[in-house]
Amino acid sequence: MVVDDSRTIRRTAETLLEREGFIVITADDGFEALAKIVDGEPDIVFLDIMMPRLDGYQTCAVIKSNARFRATPVIMLSSKDGIFDKARGKLAGSEQFITKPFTREDLLDAIQQHVHVTR
Repeated sequence: MVVDDSRTIRRTAETLLEREGFIVITADDGFEALAKIVDGEPDIVFLDIMMPRLDGYQTCAVIKSNARFRATPVIMLSSKDGIFDKARGKLAGSEQFITKPFTREDLLDAIQQHVHVTR
């Protein structure tokens, strides 16, 4: 799952991952992500920090507070790369922090590190 309020970021990540054979669910904010996570049950969530209504930290905390999705890896995406942002992401329960702009390798490395992938 890729959650970002930027259509460009969502489409870029979706295209990169679909080319690698992954099925990608997208959402443009935290509320939409929470609705879609129940039906989609993603293996990993790439989550933007700065979003309207429900930011990435809040969305991550809600995901991690649910017993059904607690083990789902959440990777925070942000154009900010300060230590405060990374620490706040960890406190919310995220497994990793990727600074934007990300590369194909950044996404694939996160998947390889956090998800058991069989192809």
